[in-house]
Amino acid sequence: MPRAAGIVFALAVAAAPVGAQEIQLRGYALNVFLAAAEGPFTPSGIRDAQRLRLMLGLRAGQVAFDLAYEHLLSVVSTPELLALGVGAAAPAGSGDWLPFQGTLDDGDHHAWRHRMDRAALSLETGFLDVTVGRQTVSWGTTLFLTPADPFAPFDPADPFREYRAGVDAIRLRTFPGPLSEIEGILRPAIYGSDTTLTALVRGRAAIGRAELTGWGGLVHDEAAASVAGTVALGGGVLRAEAVVRRDADETVLRVAIGADRSFSIANRTLYVVAEYQRDGFGAASGTALPALFTSAPYQRGELQVLGRDEFALQTTYQLHPLVGLDALGLWNAGDGSVLLAPAIGLDAGAHLALRAGLFLGLGPETSAAAIPASEYGAVPVTGYVAGSVFF
Repeated sequence: MPRAAGIVFALAVAAAPVGAQEIQLRGYALNVFLAAAEGPFTPSGIRDAQRLRLMLGLRAGQVAFDLAYEHLLSVVSTPELLALGVGAAAPAGSGDWLPFQGTLDDGDHHAWRHRMDRAALSLETGFLDVTVGRQTVSWGTTLFLTPADPFAPFDPADPFREYRAGVDAIRLRTFPGPLSEIEGILRPAIYGSDTTLTALVRGRAAIGRAELTGWGGLVHDEAAASVAGTVALGGGVLRAEAVVRRDADETVLRVAIGADRSFSIANRTLYVVAEYQRDGFGAASGTALPALFTSAPYQRGELQVLGRDEFALQTTYQLHPLVGLDALGLWNAGDGSVLLAPAIGLDAGAHLALRAGLFLGLGPETSAAAIPASEYGAVPVTGYVAGSVFF
């Protein structure tokens, strides 16, 4: 971390001569307590995860500096529960190049980690914006299953999606017109002893009720290209994205389509999202999971879900202006497993949110070789309660 502190200090000094005009300090604290029943690979147990995030924004004229620092302390009754992602801090973006993260202490029943999740210096001229460092980059068009987003996509089952993990990159954006944008990304990444390069150019434009996007270049040293679009239609929104990738001398197609719409029921709002993904990187059946776990896309953290054909459905209902009910379902059509995740949320104040929910996996659990027989079948019944504070 001394090297990390030195880089952050250098970035801050670079912005200092112009004289700070705007300073914004914000924070986020999350506490998640969960209890998990016994599963085929894990014993029953409890876990408490505490996450603290501090965010600092500095702006002086056309220069801006964005910083976010996180701590996560997890205490568990059994070591296996340390691997659960519910309530985890923004994960280390797979392939982090800058040394802005580490483990402060760990043991059989606890883990204490920290990470600089943002550390980016920007120059914004109006015509050309340049950002260097750890930053948020989101290129997804669909809402849950986003195969055309090559930068740290969310886990679709994660109930705490307030902040996307930052990636280490150089980013340039220009704006040819009021409804168009051209963007370039250069991102080196490290995986063990290997280094890869992602170098992409994306164009985006709004045309009437539609927005069209396309990008091309290299993803992890291999050729890739994508097209995507959204269109407002009949009170709802249709979304689609597709990417063609070269990987291990193969050409792979990854496609997602979806629709979302709000309805009024009993003077309250019901919001529905439905999506389907066909992923050439995914496992066609449960028997293909062991091979998937050793594949390069899985090791690089590129897969949000594991199946070749997956469906996602989420419904959110405003039971009361301060109370919301939602339910997420993920179905792996290849192995027949389903993940159900109902939850209830309460806005307890201007800066306080409470949430409680369940995870329930259905489907084949283990094979004769004592390995997972499906993506979701081995997920134990897990309940959680959580509180979030923004300050």
